[in-house]
Amino acid sequence: MRGPELEIESKLLGGWGRTSPTLSDLVHARTSEQVVQAVQSANGRGIIPRGLGRGYGDCAQNAGGLVLDGPAHSGIIEVDLERSQVRALAGTSLDELMKWFVPLGMFVPVTPGTRSVTVGGAIAADIHGKNHHIKGSWGSHVLSLRLVDGFGAIRELSPSQEPELFWATIGGMGLTGIVVDATIQMTPIGSSFVVVDTDRTDDLDGVMTLMREGDEYYDYSVAWIDLIATGAHMGRSILERGRFATREEALAAGRADPYKYSPHQLISPPDLFPSGLLNRLTIRAFNELWYRKAPKLKRDHISSIEAFFHPLDMIEDWNRLYGQRGFLQWQFAVPDEATDVVRTTVERLSAAGASSFLAVLKRFGPGNVAPLSFPTKGWTLALDIPVAADLDRLLDELDELVVAAEGRVYLAKDSRVRPELVPEMYPRLDEWRQVRNAADPEGRFCSDMSRRLNLI
Repeated sequence: MRGPELEIESKLLGGWGRTSPTLSDLVHARTSEQVVQAVQSANGRGIIPRGLGRGYGDCAQNAGGLVLDGPAHSGIIEVDLERSQVRALAGTSLDELMKWFVPLGMFVPVTPGTRSVTVGGAIAADIHGKNHHIKGSWGSHVLSLRLVDGFGAIRELSPSQEPELFWATIGGMGLTGIVVDATIQMTPIGSSFVVVDTDRTDDLDGVMTLMREGDEYYDYSVAWIDLIATGAHMGRSILERGRFATREEALAAGRADPYKYSPHQLISPPDLFPSGLLNRLTIRAFNELWYRKAPKLKRDHISSIEAFFHPLDMIEDWNRLYGQRGFLQWQFAVPDEATDVVRTTVERLSAAGASSFLAVLKRFGPGNVAPLSFPTKGWTLALDIPVAADLDRLLDELDELVVAAEGRVYLAKDSRVRPELVPEMYPRLDEWRQVRNAADPEGRFCSDMSRRLNLI
């Protein structure tokens, strides 16, 4: 029986791509004891944690079952300023961590393109950012965590204490248990500003050459790719690479307060945009403007954290721009030697008229030991595409290319990959299942994604 103190509401929940919402019972557990109670009360459809809903597909949905509201349980437990270590509740967002600790000279070790991610979500998806080639993914900076397992017990995990379950939880999509809190190794910074170098390239080969030859000299690197451009300019790009400015550099650039951090956010667009507004014509116009406004070559530009890391966060609920039909986010990673897969993908998408104004290319360093962690040394390309009639067929064909190159797609962003391809993309899946099943033998933790992909 569910305890009477649990606050539960029936709610239609979807991913950030807005493609397949389902009805679940959302549980607002505000204490660790309530988290345990929610796990023990899960019915046959199980329970899955949900952070801020930034998983693009169905990873944080559970039709007919329970969904744990992560942000209901947020806050800081302890801080070690000397070691730059923070112990935070799992529902604490990266946005909160930055607002609290950037003024104290600390930055999150890894951030994706949005700061609207919780600590628990960062662990479950083993998030990566513009610095993977230098710092790896989020899991490499988790010193320890506490997990509610399938028995309702709270277990202390770290790379040295129950390491198998620890690494199964890193990138485990919330299917090994509910993270209660975690201790994170933060990154000391000299200011809240970033020194950025910009290069605009004429084609895909140009940007890949620059990245291959120069990324090692930068802490952060990301390239925006124009997927609409064809012919000699196919894959033309804007490459931005940088590092945090020192306190002295920020002062010399006229920033009176070197640690000032006050991100802005525009009003959320109304949920009235028709599906199809973002199409090949409108995205072509946007891409042309975006490409032309970028400098051909610029060095040592001082940028804010929000402009460099999280430009889309300036528009709340920007996913509404795609309309009710929504969009797909597709991201794959392939080894260094599989540059032809990146090139073929851009060629196929450009030729098919796939409309995307959010296509980014990055380089990954070596992955960690987590069986379901996505990053693997080489290239990764991510893009948003409005839902269209023959899109699934094209992406299915591209998935085959990725698998043939021993690559994989990112489960945190997936909403349509064929389940039979997952064991090929993640060859340690059975090893992960064994650890997961030992921690949750009754299968309490499950999601729409776990059922769709036959993960458990």
